[in-house]
Amino acid sequence: MEQQFSKQEGWDARTEEFSKVNGDKYHEAFGKFAAVGSNEEVSAQVQALLEKHAKDNFSPEVLKAIHGYIDLTSLTSLDTKESIWKMTGCVNDFEGTRPDVPNVAAICVYPYFVGTVKQALTAQDVNIAAVSGGFPASQTFTEIKVAETAMCVMEGADEIDVVMNLGCFMEENYEDLCDELEEIKDSCHGAKLKVILETGALGTMENVRKASILALYSNADFIKTSTGKGYPGATPEAAYVMAKVIRQYYDLTGRKVGLKVAGGIRTSEEAVKYYTIVKEVLGDEWLGKDSFRIGASSLVGDIESHLK
Repeated sequence: MEQQFSKQEGWDARTEEFSKVNGDKYHEAFGKFAAVGSNEEVSAQVQALLEKHAKDNFSPEVLKAIHGYIDLTSLTSLDTKESIWKMTGCVNDFEGTRPDVPNVAAICVYPYFVGTVKQALTAQDVNIAAVSGGFPASQTFTEIKVAETAMCVMEGADEIDVVMNLGCFMEENYEDLCDELEEIKDSCHGAKLKVILETGALGTMENVRKASILALYSNADFIKTSTGKGYPGATPEAAYVMAKVIRQYYDLTGRKVGLKVAGGIRTSEEAVKYYTIVKEVLGDEWLGKDSFRIGASSLVGDIESHLK
């Protein structure tokens, strides 16, 4: 059963490991989750999992389901109101054309275009997502991140994607990192918060594990792999580690958090790999748009070309 935690409750009230007044709550939290091993060990585990299961999952029914997990994304310097309106129109036009294929889960844009999507969108059950918080570097004042997030929600965003402060993470300044994420979460006012780890910049799977834990205990509704800007995007290895942490966090707290993979996912074959990881690590109950997303642009066309 999902639980909601307020900022006032704080870390110490969320799980038993934070009850020690003089303890380091962050390292205590890390200690509650299983180690992941070296990058090479994780890669071998993922390869074995995919070799065993991925081929069986490459089917029309799975591709139809994946179509409904996509955050259709446009995040370029050349975006215009016209181009975003046109992209939204494609989502509208798809509505009802294939009753057996769900529409995309959300349309993801820069803050400036949230109002455009809100005005143009007529398709049912498609959310509006906005990147926020000084995306993609997250190198600005917390006050600006909070204000930008609140403005996105005011304009109509249902979901907010923000990048974790990697500078704080690398300095092990976990308190400032988590306090900032909690402030951003408060400013979402009910919108879902996806925290981007930028796994391609973290270097090791151990860092991916730790960053996942910090995001989860900072009230993230989803943890997300990458921005697709400047660093390598999603990898099956990073998604596997993040899924393992999400599973353990659910076992510890009872709170179900989603996984979003993004950055360079263009083909149906790649998407099925991530579907397989979620299915095998988290279980079928995570296979829905409320708990699994794929951020992409060209993936929609590739799936539709397979299904036609």
